Amino acid sequence: MQTIIKLAITLAIILICTQIGKKLPSLAGLIATMPLTGAIVLVWLYSDDPGNYDLMRAYTKGALWGIVPSILFFTAAFVCFRNNFTLPATLSVSFSIWVLSAIVHQWLLK
Repeated sequence: MQTIIKLAITLAIILICTQIGKKLPSLAGLIATMPLTGAIVLVWLYSDDPGNYDLMRAYTKGALWGIVPSILFFTAAFVCFRNNFTLPATLSVSFSIWVLSAIVHQWLLK
C-alpha cells in the first residue's frame, strides 16, 4: 500500500506539471526541476529506512553532482529545439549526452 501511495503522489506531481506546462511552460519547467522531487525521494528513503543518514547523504551527493548531466541534457534539448529538430531527434541527442555525462558522473563519484 505504501508503494501505491508513493506512486500516486509522484504521478500527481508529474500530471500537475504537465497541466501547468500547457499554459505556463517556463513555470512547469521550474517546478519539474525544483528540489521538490529530491525532497520527495528523501522522504521516501527516510520512510523506508529511518535514521540511515549515510544513505541520505550519499543520495544528496549524487543528486548534487547529478545537476551537471541534467544541465547538459536541457542545454542540448534547448539547442536542438532552437534548430527545429524533431522531438525524437531532440530526445535522442539529449539523452545520449545525458547518458555519457551520467557515466562520467558515476565514475567520478566512485
